[in-house]
Amino acid sequence: MSDFPITIFHNPACGTSRNTVAMVQAAGYEPDVVEYLQAGWTKPQLQELLAAMGAKPRDILRDKGTPASELGLLNPNVSDDAILDAMVEHPILVNRPIVVTPKGVKLTRPSETALELLERRPDSFTKEDGEIVKFD
Repeated sequence: MSDFPITIFHNPACGTSRNTVAMVQAAGYEPDVVEYLQAGWTKPQLQELLAAMGAKPRDILRDKGTPASELGLLNPNVSDDAILDAMVEHPILVNRPIVVTPKGVKLTRPSETALELLERRPDSFTKEDGEIVKFD
């Protein structure tokens, strides 16, 4: 186990998620990568992540490419509990990637925001689309 453990809740079909994993690896870390669409979520797990982020379920609710609209979750009157229950039933409803390190927990969109949670970073990184991200 590393003295700086990193967990990335990852969807391999998502470019932002793939870039985040690759960027963390380029910084010299071997993160624990959790493919949450396969692993699923528990309500207490989501509540813990949200508490660490200082966020509400709606803050990590993904609507693009998900059944959020069909389930009525985009209605502002839907309760946090109802959103969490739907996320447990339909893991795709959780936006990604979520990165957990000793420095905090964050939904890392765009991918380079993951670097705020690391002790070290690469000098530069080239994203899948060819964009070069340089760091000071």
